[in-house]
Amino acid sequence: MTVELRSPWKVGETTYPAGALLAARFDDFMKGKTDLTVLFAPDAETSLAGASWTRNHLLLNEMHDVASRIEVLTPRRRGEWKRKPLGGARALATLSASGVDPDRSDEFFLVDTGFLHPTTLARGIVGSLQPKVLKRTPAFFDASHDQVQQFFVKSDDGTRVPYFVVSPKHMQLDGQNPTLLYGYGGFEISLRPSYSGVVGRAWLARGGVYVIANIRGGGEYGPKWHEAALKSHRLLAYQDFAAVARDLVARKITSVEHLAAQGGSNGGLLVGNMLTLYPQLFGAIACEVPLLDMKRYTKIAAGSSWIAEYGDPTDPKQWAFIRTFSPYQNVHKGVKYPPVIFLTTTRDDRVGPQHARKMAAKMLDWGDDVLFYENVEGGHGAGADSKQKARLYALAYAYLWQHVAAKPGQ
Repeated sequence: MTVELRSPWKVGETTYPAGALLAARFDDFMKGKTDLTVLFAPDAETSLAGASWTRNHLLLNEMHDVASRIEVLTPRRRGEWKRKPLGGARALATLSASGVDPDRSDEFFLVDTGFLHPTTLARGIVGSLQPKVLKRTPAFFDASHDQVQQFFVKSDDGTRVPYFVVSPKHMQLDGQNPTLLYGYGGFEISLRPSYSGVVGRAWLARGGVYVIANIRGGGEYGPKWHEAALKSHRLLAYQDFAAVARDLVARKITSVEHLAAQGGSNGGLLVGNMLTLYPQLFGAIACEVPLLDMKRYTKIAAGSSWIAEYGDPTDPKQWAFIRTFSPYQNVHKGVKYPPVIFLTTTRDDRVGPQHARKMAAKMLDWGDDVLFYENVEGGHGAGADSKQKARLYALAYAYLWQHVAAKPGQ
């Protein structure tokens, strides 16, 4: 029997941390015995992404500084396990191994994806030769001229924050590169390396630099990374994102006038706070299907279901800290804000279009550089069909490129 912990668990004199994976003999555990073996314990750099059985082995999908590694664990005598790496892992990529038929065989499927290589499905047998590729999704852009790097920056409180940079191999460090910084930072969702034909065609193929910030609030380092930015600690996630923006400029990858920020939903709240709290750091912002009015978010669409994430604004004590990250309350007349486009949908029943409508209306009344686009279909996504999605993607990326491109007409 395996037990994956979502919160700390005290058994006898031992407290096992959130994010750990424990094992016990099932029959003994049901009789009340608590002999537990730690199969995985998170640390400052590593978290567990999942576990899957084959007939004789347990496959651990781990994230080490947001990149994948896979271990094979084999139970031996009581409480003893043999472990070894699966091998063949690509650097700075996302891999996931899962058993095909745990009752019958040691076969497994391996899914491999990354910023510059399309998703691949392979089949292997634990202990045998290299997994055999079964299928690969098509490539949508020429990635041969690009590279992936990972950097780390210290946030305001000293926390080490990772981020990925996808760029041309021969990028000049002259501060002139059109750079798009993307983030989410909520609900324990991890932003791991993955292939995107949209980003590739719309940004990378034009010579742009694409950056993913793995800020607190996500799940990149397990439950603790998420919990670090809950409720009254929410501003830490935004400090992380701002720290990445400054570091990109310090490394001369880009400069403020060539740096754009993009985020949707909870990521829309993120870039909404970049707009109001850090307007001096960005040359343009795309704020998509966003949360923005945190005073009333619990009364709009599905907002009341997120109180555990943000807090309850009807409680004066909680509103005191929620107000600090509510863009609608923190935008002010006369402040120089970067150009921003708000994108939303009439039928968004998750966040609701009211957030974007109100924010755009307020800023337009003040004469700020704002564009607003509302699609009538599509719910919380980017359109009801592929044609609508393509239009919305093109609108966002074209807007950002026009504002931060290094050369006129690029």
